[in-house]
Amino acid sequence: MKIAIGCDYNATDCKQALIPFIQELGHEVADFGSDDPIYANTAIHVAEAVAAGKYDRGVLICGTGIGVCIAANKVKGAYAALVNNVYQAQRAELSNHANIITLGAQVTGIELAKCLVKEYLSHTFDPNSRSAAKVERICEYERKGE
Repeated sequence: MKIAIGCDYNATDCKQALIPFIQELGHEVADFGSDDPIYANTAIHVAEAVAAGKYDRGVLICGTGIGVCIAANKVKGAYAALVNNVYQAQRAELSNHANIITLGAQVTGIELAKCLVKEYLSHTFDPNSRSAAKVERICEYERKGE
């Protein structure tokens, strides 16, 4: 898969550790940076690229993961999920078909962040699952705003 990754300045070390890890998992990674002091700008750029289909999934990181999650979810077609544990990382894709996960560098250690990313990237949404109708309702509501 093609993965877009970005972060704020405080999460640079985490992002720099995740890039080669994601590559070792066999994915292509595009670094959207960490220099912009306004984390929302980076989150929006990643979310727009993922929503446009230029990347299969995205990973965003800030201090808590909350700010980049909120910003990414403002982009139509971007579905970001804040993950803090392995179960959430799995369900982000399996139950919610999230195309972006967000992490908090100040609340999640690098080794746990690697674990969460690996879990998230190793799962694929099943459009025939019992979650499909729930995900479709979210997409339907978003389309209604067109």
